[in-house]
Amino acid sequence: MKYIILQPDGVADWPIAELGDRTPLEYGHTPNMDYLACYGMLGMTHTIPEGCPPGSDVGTMSILGYDPRRYHTGRSPIEAASMGVELRPDDVAFRCNLVCIEGGAMCDFTAGHISTDEAAKIIRDLQRELGGDGFEFYPGVSYRHLLVWRGGKVSMGTTPPHDITDRPVAGYLPDGDGADVLRRLMAASQEILAQHAVNRARRERGQRPATSIWLWGQGKRPALPTLRDRFGINGSVISAVDLVNGLGVLAGLEVIRVPGVTGFLDTNYQGKAAYALRALAAKDLVFVHVEATDETGHMGDVQKKIQAVEDFDSKVLAPILEGLREIPEWRLLMMPDHATPCALKTHSADPVPFVLVDAQDLKRQGDRRAYGERAAAATGVVVAEAHTLLPDYLVKT
Repeated sequence: MKYIILQPDGVADWPIAELGDRTPLEYGHTPNMDYLACYGMLGMTHTIPEGCPPGSDVGTMSILGYDPRRYHTGRSPIEAASMGVELRPDDVAFRCNLVCIEGGAMCDFTAGHISTDEAAKIIRDLQRELGGDGFEFYPGVSYRHLLVWRGGKVSMGTTPPHDITDRPVAGYLPDGDGADVLRRLMAASQEILAQHAVNRARRERGQRPATSIWLWGQGKRPALPTLRDRFGINGSVISAVDLVNGLGVLAGLEVIRVPGVTGFLDTNYQGKAAYALRALAAKDLVFVHVEATDETGHMGDVQKKIQAVEDFDSKVLAPILEGLREIPEWRLLMMPDHATPCALKTHSADPVPFVLVDAQDLKRQGDRRAYGERAAAATGVVVAEAHTLLPDYLVKT
C-alpha cells in the first residue's frame, strides 16, 4: 500500500461577493479535485483544536496525525529541525521574518517576496553585526528565517506579522519576560537594513525593501514519535517551507529538495509532482505541500488565489493522479491545514474540507459533487479532530 498526503495550504476560504458568493475553491476550475470528491469520503474536519493558534504549525501537525495539544511547543523549533539547527533543552528558537514596515505599519510581511539569495546576504550581515552572546541567525527561504537564543526566554507574547498587515506595529511588538531583548534586536536590525546594499538595489528596481526583522513563533525543541515507530511506514516530504519540512523531519520523513520551489505562484509545481511520484516508488508515503494558496490568501488577492487553486489542481494533482494509475493499491488524503480567507488576510480556525480516496473507490459509481467548503459540509461527515484522520483512515490496516 502506498500513501499520499496533499496539502494545499490555506486553500479554504469564505464566500466572496465578486465570485457570486462562492469561495476561490468553489469558483476555480478544479476537475481533478472534484474527481476525488466524487469517489472519496468527503467531509469537514477541525485542524485547529480549541485554544491553539490557527497556524500552519498546528494544522500541519494535525494532518500528519499528531495531536497539537500534546506535541506542539511552538512554530520555530519545528523550522529549526528542517534547517538542521540543533536545539539544546534550554534553547529557544524564533521565526525571524524579513518584513517591510513603512510609516509605522506592517506594509508587507514578505518584504516584497524577497529572493532567497538576497535574504541570505542580509541574514549573514545581521549575524555578523548582531549575532553572538547567545544569539544566532540562520538563513532560510525567501523572507522566512531563524533566530536561536541559547538559554533564552520563551514565555513572552509575540504576534505573527501576517496577522497585522497594514496595521501599526507598535501595539504588536514582543512583550513579557525577555521581550526587551527582542525589541532591541528588531530596532538594531532597522538601522542596519536602512543602508543595506540589497535594499538599495531593490528600491532602484521598484521593489519593496526589507526594513526590519520580525521575531515571533518561539518555542523549545519538541519530541514526536516517528511515523515508522507508530505505523511501521517510511516516507518523504516535499515543500518549499521550512516549517513543513521540519515537521517532516520530526516525523521521520526524508526531506526532498525540488529545484525551483519558492512557496509562491512561480514555484516548480510540476517538479513537485514528478519528485513525489519518484519518491513513492521507493517509500511507503509521500507528503506534498503547496504554499501559494496560503500566500495569496494573505495578500487578500482573490484572483491570485484562484490562480493558485487552479495551478495546484492542474500542475500538481493531475500528474500525480496520472502516475497513480500505475500503482494498484494506494490511499490519498487531501486537505488544507487551515483556512486563509482573502477578506481576513490571515488564518482562521474554521473547519476545512478533506477528501480521503482509496484506489478501490475509483471502481464504484461516483457521486456528482465538487471539492469545496459547502459541498463538504453538505455531506454531513464531520471529523472533530483532524489528527485522527491519518491513523484511523489513511494508514488503517
